[in-house]
Amino acid sequence: MKRTGKLPGRRYQEGAVAIIVGLCIVVLVGFLGLVADLGRLFITKTELSNAADACALAAAAELKGDAESLNRAESAGITVGQRNSVNFQDDAVSVLVNSDVTFSDTLTGTYFTKNAVAAASIPNMKYAKCTLPQTGIMPWFMQVMGAGAQTVTAHAVAALSPSQTNCAIPVGLCQQTPPASCPDGTAPDSYGFCVGKWYGSRFTAGGGFTGSFNLIDYSPPAGGASELSALLTGSGQCNLNISNSVGQTGMQQSIAQAWNTRFGLYQGSESVSTAPPDFTGFAYTATSWVSQFNAYNGTSGATPNFLASRVANAVYQGDTAAGITLIGNPRSATTAQLDSNGADRRLALMPIVNCGSWAGSQTVPIQKFACVLLLQPMPGPGSDTFVEYRGQADVPGNPCATLGLPGAGGGVGPKVPALAR
Repeated sequence: MKRTGKLPGRRYQEGAVAIIVGLCIVVLVGFLGLVADLGRLFITKTELSNAADACALAAAAELKGDAESLNRAESAGITVGQRNSVNFQDDAVSVLVNSDVTFSDTLTGTYFTKNAVAAASIPNMKYAKCTLPQTGIMPWFMQVMGAGAQTVTAHAVAALSPSQTNCAIPVGLCQQTPPASCPDGTAPDSYGFCVGKWYGSRFTAGGGFTGSFNLIDYSPPAGGASELSALLTGSGQCNLNISNSVGQTGMQQSIAQAWNTRFGLYQGSESVSTAPPDFTGFAYTATSWVSQFNAYNGTSGATPNFLASRVANAVYQGDTAAGITLIGNPRSATTAQLDSNGADRRLALMPIVNCGSWAGSQTVPIQKFACVLLLQPMPGPGSDTFVEYRGQADVPGNPCATLGLPGAGGGVGPKVPALAR
């Protein structure tokens, strides 16, 4: 009988390698998820932080203590914050009304939405906080590990802080001999000024002002009428500090026209798009504001004060009602144009200088910066133009804020928005 040889035994594969490979793939995908998904979340967080910083800075710039300041602050924060994008710049940032922008009187205190702040507490709100969440971020790889939608949130807090440098209009306020007392019974400040008092000057064609303020040249002797006009229609002279010296310059009608653009009054090629107006062009004069004191937020008969005129976007009321005569019959911006194109143009910074020192010197140093309200358009030669003093620009409570470099703990200039946290 033929015997068959025993066939070698067959090795049967149990699938262990496939199982190991499968497990390794899961682990590798997990590591890939840690790198890719966490990296994506980190980038989204960074993008969101940039949006929160911009939102808080824009909101803080509007914290000037008046009744509408929180409304303006929230609107500014939302507008600027929503200009940013996240998720590799694919998704627009969303900032919710009466939710994501909050306010507090102290850095570490409780933050409230604008609707939750009592009217009496609005002037005390010094800090603006933006809290921006980004929800529903689905992982690319970590879903295989059971991870669901993720959320990242960014916070930023900003406030107005004294600056090292800032922007100011080319008009210098002359240091005053202090009166015994101010019209409201308070004491004048260290430079002889009274908050709420009107200070006027008169100019002559081709000459300078005579009175409480004068046109100044930030780059003596190079400055001219065209340079000063551009500063008045624009943001003013920036990168200024109290170490700067300034010169005196003459007056030209073009400078008056540039001044008047801040009231929404235009001649020639200027318009609301090239020279932004304030939110109101209403003029405060001895005719329209008989008390001639505190037109900013005071009372004088039935005439609305400056803050109320801003809310209403009141236009220039005309020469007869204002009691002044403007040269050249300028075009007036409409209420709608003041609303859509308006900016903070009539609350301005002026350097305080010793005007008497110009008699023996070509330049004089800036002593301090003042916050003033531009009360009226500039009429023709031989007429007075007035501004209202609102305080030294670095003193808390003044309504001026500007652009500039925040001080590193020792700034003495006007307030500029700066991140606090």
